[in-house]
Amino acid sequence: MKPVKIEFTSQVFKEGKVYVAHTPELDLSSCATTQTKAQKNLIEAVRLFLEEAEKKGSLHQILAEAGFVRRNNRLVGPRFVLTQRVTLPLPPTHAQA
Repeated sequence: MKPVKIEFTSQVFKEGKVYVAHTPELDLSSCATTQTKAQKNLIEAVRLFLEEAEKKGSLHQILAEAGFVRRNNRLVGPRFVLTQRVTLPLPPTHAQA
């Protein structure tokens, strides 16, 4: 029997001098001083998260609630169809901050 693999989105952004890799499906993130290392750290964080959830018996529930579906030997998360920057005015009480 082939092992089941999980497919998720990784978004990388920069905060100051640090790169942050984030997976919105699982709401996990990790960081590093390079994009590549941030990605590697995120993959490790997801792996550890999945292992712990499996040990606690909550993995199937977490993945179902996050929208993952099984396709053959893969668990696939929701596909994002749009990512964009949005600008909104702050309420007047915060506009002077």
